Amino acid sequence: MNLNRRDFLKTVALGAAAFSLDARTWSRAVGANDDIRVAVIGFRGQGAGHIKALNRLSGVRVVAICDVDRQVLEAKARELGSSVQACTDLRRVLDNKDVDAVSIATPNHWHALATVWACQAGKDVYVEKPASHNLFEGRKMVEAARKYKRIVQCGTQCRSSGGLQEAVQYVREGRLGRILLARGFCYKARRSIGTVDGPQPVPAYIEYDLWCGPAPNEPPRRKTGNGTIHYDWHWFWNYGNGDYGNQGPHQLDIARWFLGEKTIAPFTQAIGGRLGYQDSAETPNTLIVYHGYKTPLLFEVRGLPHDQAAQSQGWKMDNYRGVSIGNVIECEHGSVVVPSYTEAIIYDRDGKEITRFTGRKKAAADSVKTPVGLTAESGGHHGNWIAAVRSRNVQALNAEILEGHLSAGLVHTGNISYRLGAQKAPGEIRQALADNRSLAEAFDRMAGHLDANGVDLAKDKVWLGMPLKFDPRKERFAGNRAANEMLTRPYRPPFVVPAKV
Repeated sequence: MNLNRRDFLKTVALGAAAFSLDARTWSRAVGANDDIRVAVIGFRGQGAGHIKALNRLSGVRVVAICDVDRQVLEAKARELGSSVQACTDLRRVLDNKDVDAVSIATPNHWHALATVWACQAGKDVYVEKPASHNLFEGRKMVEAARKYKRIVQCGTQCRSSGGLQEAVQYVREGRLGRILLARGFCYKARRSIGTVDGPQPVPAYIEYDLWCGPAPNEPPRRKTGNGTIHYDWHWFWNYGNGDYGNQGPHQLDIARWFLGEKTIAPFTQAIGGRLGYQDSAETPNTLIVYHGYKTPLLFEVRGLPHDQAAQSQGWKMDNYRGVSIGNVIECEHGSVVVPSYTEAIIYDRDGKEITRFTGRKKAAADSVKTPVGLTAESGGHHGNWIAAVRSRNVQALNAEILEGHLSAGLVHTGNISYRLGAQKAPGEIRQALADNRSLAEAFDRMAGHLDANGVDLAKDKVWLGMPLKFDPRKERFAGNRAANEMLTRPYRPPFVVPAKV
């Protein structure tokens, strides 16, 4: 379709005019043979994948798109054609009676409010990871889904991997004995984002007040050219949660899945820093977080490469048992290595491979039993969501919003521990970790990694996070006012995540 700017703006205006402002209480009962009409909110990054996934599913139509970047919106509107409505304000999408469900891929700080508003408007929701920007928000998302009887799926798509489903079942059958330690890894290259000398201008084609939404409307303090405004927000606390909250939710969710834990861990401590370079970002590029479940969960983030030589040679990353981004589940009689989103390899205690799960056999079997487009294997994570939207069976979801909330909660408690910590010398840290063998071992490997990258820990001290006790039932820290204050944030009207949904 050849759509000039005048025609595009006319299409947006007509679409906005078609939206009914009294539609928040409207909800259409989707029949088994009806198309499910979906709007995608935010699509410069992950949202583009949402559109592709939805367009592959039978009985699903993308009928509306929304993005605060008018250049991005205009380009996608031309690509999809005039049958798809386009706007910059997600509230117009939620007021649209022609939309049954929304797929959300905004920055983290918008996830919760967009989900709550969508539930109140009678829409089913697919929302990217991490489910929330803070822990209070995640619980409100769960409450909204329950109150308005919505089908809400979190974008931790590994839950729809047949291979990982088989591996989890294998471990739960006791084939490797008890789990001793669940590890997660995000060894992912993160170069410096550079520095700025003050607040930066926002491109005129971005509706910045809408971009900020629940966050403070402050000028960016990061570079804003070449699309960086759409990504480097990850490394600022007002909008993102660092790589622990970017890549981490996938592997945290996998680890918690293997452990079978259904709460946020009752103890958390983090160690790390932003090391190896100086830039404008706030979040750590190097981090260890220990979550004290009955069987511990230990997570590691490394943004620096293997060593100093690698910094000028393509940034080759470290790995742990062949894993750079993935999991290692250590058990009594062997281990599970998860090197990707879809595969798990089972080893005995001597390191000999026993078997591996890829999900291919399971996918083939399920495709015979169920119509194409309605299983996780044939339709992916969005396919699983759409199947549940049709059946109205929340239990059919592979990553229902409660699961997303709990895994995001691990992100939030870990980051709070880090942010309430203090810089310490290596000797002080080792002394503080004397009674935590797993965390001490991980710190020693971190120290070796940083030394290989030329970081002097005696000079560039890392942060020893505050040890935090947490009440999983109340979802509050025990006796720590400062930590509890960080479970939520101040909101600016009208972009307020409500205490009562």
